[in-house]
Amino acid sequence: MKTQKCKVLVIGAGPGGYVAAIRSGQLGMDTIIVEGEKAGGTCLIRGCIPSKAIIHAAHKFHSLEKHNSKEGHMGITIPSPAELNLGNLISWKEGIVDKLNKGVEGLLKSAKVNLVSGWAKFIDAKTCIVTNSKEEIRIETEHVILANGSIPIELPFMPFDENVISSREALELNELPKHLVVVGGGYIGLELGIAYRLLGSEVTIIEAMDSVLPIFDKELRRPVELYLKKNKISVHTKSFAKGVENTKNGVIINYTDSKGEMKSLDADKVLVTVGRKPRSKDSGIEKMGVKMNEQGFVMVDNKCATNMRNVWAIGDVADNGEMLAHVASTQGEMVAEIIAGEIREYDPISVPAIVFTEPEIVSVGMSPDQANEYCSNLGTKLLTGKFPLAANGRALTMEAEKSGGFVRVLARDDNHQILGIQAVGSSISELSGEFSLALEMGALLEDVAGTIHAHPTMTESFHEAILATLGHAIHIS
Repeated sequence: MKTQKCKVLVIGAGPGGYVAAIRSGQLGMDTIIVEGEKAGGTCLIRGCIPSKAIIHAAHKFHSLEKHNSKEGHMGITIPSPAELNLGNLISWKEGIVDKLNKGVEGLLKSAKVNLVSGWAKFIDAKTCIVTNSKEEIRIETEHVILANGSIPIELPFMPFDENVISSREALELNELPKHLVVVGGGYIGLELGIAYRLLGSEVTIIEAMDSVLPIFDKELRRPVELYLKKNKISVHTKSFAKGVENTKNGVIINYTDSKGEMKSLDADKVLVTVGRKPRSKDSGIEKMGVKMNEQGFVMVDNKCATNMRNVWAIGDVADNGEMLAHVASTQGEMVAEIIAGEIREYDPISVPAIVFTEPEIVSVGMSPDQANEYCSNLGTKLLTGKFPLAANGRALTMEAEKSGGFVRVLARDDNHQILGIQAVGSSISELSGEFSLALEMGALLEDVAGTIHAHPTMTESFHEAILATLGHAIHIS
């Protein structure tokens, strides 16, 4: 067995790991990154990017149906219905994934990072054995960055198989299911459920909570709920999946409805999206001496340092941030710079949360309830302003106003500091950067109000929402 030594060893080449490795290489540190599959991780290879590709294709396919009528749409008529070849769609998606995978590998190489293929197994805090199809490699290091990521949660009474699938398998189907049942009405379930509905599947959602997307307030959820109803996506809330029975043509899923009565549905596929858990049980982490909580997250401080000296954990496997790719990337860059001697800590003012449903949802900073409580504790009032996309010219030209979307701003009454921004609407995710920047810079309402926003753009909706919070929006009365 050959031995390699380095200053920084990164486990996992997802959006946290590969960013940490690239930044370490840029800072002149001898760096090795280990990945058991393709560089890019869950987000790039089997999550965020491929799902958004399929969502985009689904919307394009669905939009063609509008033109397939005698009247057409926007003056455009298509003489025959569009046809879907799901296998070709998946191949197109894989082309995007492969391109990005090669891009990540190229960036690692440019930063002089050694990419080792295989699965790492730690034998102590600073030593691991990497196994692949050709050999075993022993790696000894000064610093370890754990970026193992996460995996879908499997229900014990509904284990994954050919017909009970996770989001990973849902992005690799070669045949369109006639009926897709989604267990879990969170962002992953709704994103994929809506996409498959637009592609032509019948879709049913089973959700245990009182509503889908329960982490968002009712006003923000409402346009999505209306879209689900309009597009005949059946939603069963306060309902619990109980198990499946395999049949000749698929499965029967049993569940209890809101009245506690047992029901059943015939389905081709059952997509389980009840959450994700840290991937902390399969790489010998327990032999490293790092502390983990009951859920399996590695416990870290505000620098992503574990209780073991020079062992760090970032992204989904760590217990100090949301399970989001952009959190992992931020933490990866930070840890590399800390190892190089810079003073950094993870203390963001805001972390944008985006749901790529139709319409999309963006939430940055405090929710209305959080902002209300915060202002109450300070002895001040909460200012709220809202601007509908239906009053935005660019939204009308993109038909983004049809979703019933809006931009909402929350601010302190005493000094006009912006506390939170929420928005819902088609393509509204592209405004998330401006929202986050405003909060991170501690912007006041007047800062945004005094900033010229180009016309015609969707960003004018944010400007108008700010003016509405100040009490003098121009384009609504």
